[in-house]
Formats: sequence, C-alpha cells, structure tokens
Amino acid sequence: MLNLPRRNHVYQNHHFDSTRWDYFQPRDDDIVIATSYKAGTTWTQAIVAHLLFPHGNFPAPPAQMSPWLDMRIVPLEVVLNNLKAQQHRRFIKTHLPLDGMVYSEKIKYLYVARDARDVFMSLWNHYAKMKEEVFILFNMLPGRVGDALPPAPEDIHDFWRNWISRGSFAWETDGWPYWSHLANVQSWWNFRHLPNIRLFHYTDMLADTEREVRRIAAFLEIEVPGQAWNGIIKAVSFAEMKRQGGLYAPEGGQLWKGGAETFLHKGTNNRWRDVLSEEELVLYDTACKRALTPDCREWLENGGTI
Repeated sequence: MLNLPRRNHVYQNHHFDSTRWDYFQPRDDDIVIATSYKAGTTWTQAIVAHLLFPHGNFPAPPAQMSPWLDMRIVPLEVVLNNLKAQQHRRFIKTHLPLDGMVYSEKIKYLYVARDARDVFMSLWNHYAKMKEEVFILFNMLPGRVGDALPPAPEDIHDFWRNWISRGSFAWETDGWPYWSHLANVQSWWNFRHLPNIRLFHYTDMLADTEREVRRIAAFLEIEVPGQAWNGIIKAVSFAEMKRQGGLYAPEGGQLWKGGAETFLHKGTNNRWRDVLSEEELVLYDTACKRALTPDCREWLENGGTI
C-alpha cells in the first residue's frame, strides 16, 4: 500500500492561507505547479501554458489562467469561480509544502526545486523591490495570521542571516520572514515515489530546457504537435519571456518597482558565490543539516532526473 501525503500543518501568514484548498473541487486532469518560491514557478507556468496551447493562443495571460490559490490577496470565491469557469485543462499554482496540502490522487503535481542559495538571491531582488503599497496590502488585509511582513533590510547580509537561521512557523528553522524553502523541498521529496508527483530541478531546466520541457509534457500526458516544439522552446526561453514580461509576471509585474523587468530578473544560478562569505555558508550548512535528509540535499544542490 502506498504511503500517501497527509496534511500535518496549517500555513497562514501575511502571504497565504493553506485552508483555502479546503474549498477547491479537483477535476481528474488538474495540474498543480508547486515550488517554495523563486524556484521557477512563473517559468513552469509558462511552459505548461505553451504545452496546453502550443500555438500561443492563450485565453488569458498564464498567471491569470494559473492562479496562486493559497494567496490571500484575491478573494477565494473569485479564484474558485474563475477556475470553475475554465473549460481547458486547469493548472493551479501553490507555494505550500506538501504537508500543508489537501492531497488528491486525481491531480498531477509538478514540483520545481532550486538550490537554496540561488533561491535566496532571487528572493532578495523580489523582496527588496516590492512597492510599499504591496506591504500595506499584505499586512492590512483582514484575516492576516501572525506577524506583519517587515520591509526588506538595507543589507543583503542581514537578510541572509535571518532567512537561513530563523523560522516563521514553530515547526520550521529557516525562511523568515516568508517560509522555509528547505522544509518545503523536503516535504515533496519525501513523496517522490508517488506516480502523480514529479520533481524537476531548475538547474536541469537551465542546462537543457527542451529535454526538461519534453519530460514535463510526458509526465502531464500532453501530446504536442511535432511542428510546434521549436516555437514552444523559443517562447519559454528567458530572453523571450523577459521580452513579454507583462504577459507572464503576476499582476503583469505591477507589484514591483521596475515592473515585470524586475520580477523576471536574471534567471541565472551561482550569483551567491560573489556575495556569501565562508561564515555565512556555515549557516547554510547548519540549516541544511537541520532540515534536509542527505539525499535530498545532494539533489537540491546538484539536480538530476528522479
């Protein structure tokens, strides 16, 4: 008998509320795209959108077609009604760990992970460039549980020390003031044996985009016309997505100073090597030993097909 995921925690903070999934009615062919954050979520949404609509004739921008269901900003009834009205195959975004999800054997879960140090560099840009009114929205919206989201510190090193050494939830030990990237990855890694959960790695997607996009299509059982492949791979390249950033970025990029250009920032790895000191990397090592099994850490740092 398969060991199936169970919801062990409720995740509620300034950004999200895991109980919103209690009201979701799954369809047999639904797709859930999951990451902790800054690990290729928007890229994967674009990939799935182009696989489902290989000629690019989207009925709506991918971020609109693929709502972040657990995010508090958009009223739940609006999200659910929009999803109910969709006639095409649905693909929904989440940033929840698997231990906060209502798991369904009907759904295919596509999880994307990225080295924590690369996630941090991307998150720093995301956090430091958010507009002031976005902080007001997250913090003043009724129903917030827990502390407010504080402004980003002036110094990236201050952010690193808190993010890698302090948890936002009692059962987490990193990720403040957001949520744990490491625990998120481990929660999905633990169930990689299930046939409807497939893990992908950002490094592999960068190294051979076409191979990984074809793997995604195979997992989702999407048949793509042969002549459409070249156009799809070009459309989901970083350069092309950045060129059409308003189409792909959440809310068209309006939440960040500099718009979609800021949200779709670099799309590269290893920038942390020029930023984090040896002492700061010791904090990373300690965090990994607390939160990750050795096999999960090996994969998270190096990638590889699972």
